[in-house]
Amino acid sequence: MTQRKGEKPTISIQEHMAIDVCPGPIQPIKQISDYFPRYPRGLPPAAPHQVDRACAGATAPLQTAKRDEEPDVEGYDSDDSTTLGTLEFSLLYDQENNALHCTINKAKGLKPMDHNGLSDPYVKLHLLPGASKANKLRTKTLHNTLNPVWSETLTYYGITDEDMVRKTLRISVCDEDKFRHNEFIGETRIPLKKLKPNQIKNFNNCLEKQLPVNKTEDKSLEERGRIMISLKYNTQKSCLVVGIIRCAHLAAMDANGFSDPYVKTYLKPDENKKSKHKTAVKKKTLNPEFNEEFCYDIKYADLTKKTLEVTVWDYDIGKSNDFIGGVSLGINANGERLKHWFDCLKNKDKKIERWHTLTNELPGSLND
Repeated sequence: MTQRKGEKPTISIQEHMAIDVCPGPIQPIKQISDYFPRYPRGLPPAAPHQVDRACAGATAPLQTAKRDEEPDVEGYDSDDSTTLGTLEFSLLYDQENNALHCTINKAKGLKPMDHNGLSDPYVKLHLLPGASKANKLRTKTLHNTLNPVWSETLTYYGITDEDMVRKTLRISVCDEDKFRHNEFIGETRIPLKKLKPNQIKNFNNCLEKQLPVNKTEDKSLEERGRIMISLKYNTQKSCLVVGIIRCAHLAAMDANGFSDPYVKTYLKPDENKKSKHKTAVKKKTLNPEFNEEFCYDIKYADLTKKTLEVTVWDYDIGKSNDFIGGVSLGINANGERLKHWFDCLKNKDKKIERWHTLTNELPGSLND
């Protein structure tokens, strides 16, 4: 083919396909993220000269080394305890009043759970074993913060020395969502035996991943709340005075998250079926105060043959009332229940008050 002066040489398509145009191994195409690297919270960014080199088109070996040094954002374990945050709180066991005061002060560096990079955190408490709605307490929710300050005191009433030996306090931090399920952030657990009576103990703990709760607990002993009962044998009137003072942290039986509780008492065996007494109904509460007393005419010597059965019920209109929990005091009881009964027998004319744990085991064969 003749080529005129000044014309560029033309190459046929056949000749073009025959030319080796590959200069070497194929290089990976750069992603936009290579020019704007992201780092997990708490990790230092790369040095400026590294980013400049990437922008200027550094060679493949340099790019490979850079990738090895940077953590994988997608595979980064954000649930590591160092990234969940810390919680500052204090605990006080008031032995005289059988109360456990939990002061939730503040949290720092919580893991962000929302799209805006923040969270809406709150704290909830459970006593283990036996965690249920009956013993759940929670703080208010603080919005759009990773460093919330609550300064709230939550109190468990009816805590006994026995509880302090065998119970563990579970403190969870969660993120509240209006349109979805609330999300778990982290938790910490404190065995109550670490506390000394009437002494404040301060904590500043790193939050941990959610730990499994033992599901093999005896369901017949599931806690349904606490009840304070007073016993007094009146020698002048020859009667046993039973006081129903208050309940705390009752199980919620209604759809609104509350109950309408009342208390019934029986002194068994009850051949004449005349020993039943009932308190008034307290509406929409899980912590009712009754302050009612009932008298049972009985000889002092016969008390050793009797058992006091106390049950708590949720009042419902138009259907059967729901059993919340019960407890039995007498010579066939054990632990605090037996001790309370014996203290009453040993201290005539003296009112003895004790907190007792309600279980979902119906005493005897009672029905409503």
